[in-house]
Formats: sequence, structure tokens, C-alpha cells
Amino acid sequence: MAPGGSALKEALESNSTGLDYEVKMAKVEANSKPAKSGSGSIGKYGIHSSNGVYELLECLVCTNLMYPPIHQCPNGHTLCSSCKLRVQNTCPTCRYELGNIRCLALEKVAESLEVPCRYQSLGCHDIFPYYSKLKHEQHCRFRSYNCPYAGSECSVTGDIPTLVDHLKDDHKVDMHDGCTFNHRYVKSNPHEVENATWMLTVFNCFGRQFCLHFEAFQLGMAPVYMAFLRFMGDENEAKKFSYSLEVGAHSRKLTWQGIPRSIRDSHRKVRDSQDGLIIPRNLALYFSGSDKEELKLRVTGRIWKEE
Repeated sequence: MAPGGSALKEALESNSTGLDYEVKMAKVEANSKPAKSGSGSIGKYGIHSSNGVYELLECLVCTNLMYPPIHQCPNGHTLCSSCKLRVQNTCPTCRYELGNIRCLALEKVAESLEVPCRYQSLGCHDIFPYYSKLKHEQHCRFRSYNCPYAGSECSVTGDIPTLVDHLKDDHKVDMHDGCTFNHRYVKSNPHEVENATWMLTVFNCFGRQFCLHFEAFQLGMAPVYMAFLRFMGDENEAKKFSYSLEVGAHSRKLTWQGIPRSIRDSHRKVRDSQDGLIIPRNLALYFSGSDKEELKLRVTGRIWKEE
């Protein structure tokens, strides 16, 4: 969400359901619920073994797996390099001074191990050398996604089904079936709005989910409105789809066509890259009507799958 912005509920007309109704815009409590852990959470390492070697590789302080340099105290208690700084060079187990002793034997043992990805339960079945595992997991296509909701700083992560349920149950996001849409965004006193985010809408289309964002912000010194679509999945999957957006009135219109961005890219990153339909505020008010006292902007669009 743009800094200082408020979350706003959109007035909606949906072609996909055949309904024609309008919901007055209202403020949404940005942090109405505390973040909760996604129900699709997985084991910390994705390692399932009765072998005690993996326990030896756990840092005694943070309990994460350790990577070189692995440090130890004179009594053999080990910890990772990050935690060595945190404990101010004092062993948290025996209180001896740590010094600069490396546990080379444990580093060598780790080098001989092959381990599964921590996202194994989400579909990644590859096996990696211990020291390659961490680098892979940073880019694994099965890794958890961040919540795409833009109305608050939400810390929930999970797989796509978990996030869909979370958006519906916790953020009360509107869910619609269909690949075409017709939204009408309404706001009184639009001249007072500099940074605002309207309620997210999620579309179920081609068996996948797409997030429609609409907001107002300052682009340099110019106030603008922007609409864009994000895909609930990876970038490679997002490239299989395209979408178009259109806004207009009085025999004039603006159109946008592009590829939806993956929710791997944050809402802010997509917005700041201007990868969507951008409408200068004066033009938006012209499309709304001659009095320019209320924003009544109709955005239509469709999603299709590339062959």
C-alpha cells in the first residue's frame, strides 16, 4: 500500500455473475486481524531423517541449519556465525568465551550430505548437496508465497490454496468467477485523495487466480490512478496469460494490454514499475463527469490464455 494511504472499498459491477449492483465505498480497517500462520506451513528444513547428524547441524541459538563458518566453544558447543555476533562471543550453553574456533569436522560432514528441499511437501522432490540446498531454496518455484493483499502489512505466507482461503476469510476479499470484469470505482472528494488503495478483487479464471488492484498515488508531482493485475503463481506460469484494461467516456478511452505480474513481485514493486493502466487524475475526473466532484470511474477488462 502507498505510504499514508487508506484502504477503500470499491463500488462494483460484475459482468461475470450477471449482476448489476453498486456498493458504496467505505474505509477498510487495515489491520483488523492479526496475521496468522498459513495452514499450508511446512517443516523447517524439509529434512526427514532419524539420523542425528541433522540435529548436530542445528544452531543451538536460532535452531537454523548451520553453514560455514561453523563456530564452537572450547567445550564443543556449536553455533552459526550470525548467532556468534548476537551472543557477544560467549557460549550460551557453558558461558565460556568462544574465541575463533572453527568446527571443521562438522563442516566436512555436512559437505558429504545430500538433502531434500525444504519445500518437498509442496511439490519439490529434488535432492541437493547440503551446501547447494540453501541457494536452491531461495529460488525454488515451490517456495511459499507472500499474501498479495495491499491494504495492510500482512505477514501470512503459504501455498496458493492457503492464500486464497486467507484472502477470503481474513481479508474479506471479493471473489468472482469469470475472465471478464466491469468495475466501477467511486470516491467522493477525489481531490483530497493522494494515496489510497481500493479493496482487492480476486478472479477465478482458467482454474487459476488473478488479483485486480486499483489505487491512487503521486507519480512524481502528478496525482494518478492505476489499475493492474497480478497472478497467483510463478512468473513462468504468469507468462501463459495476458489481460487488457480499458477506461473511458465521452467517446474517448484509454487501453492497456500486458502480462499479469506474479505475486512473487510485491504490490509496491509492480506499482512503482508503472506496469499497468495509468490514468492521470484530471482525465479520470473527465471520464467521471463534468462536475469533477466525485470519482466514478468504470474499468473493464478481460483475461485470456496465450496459445
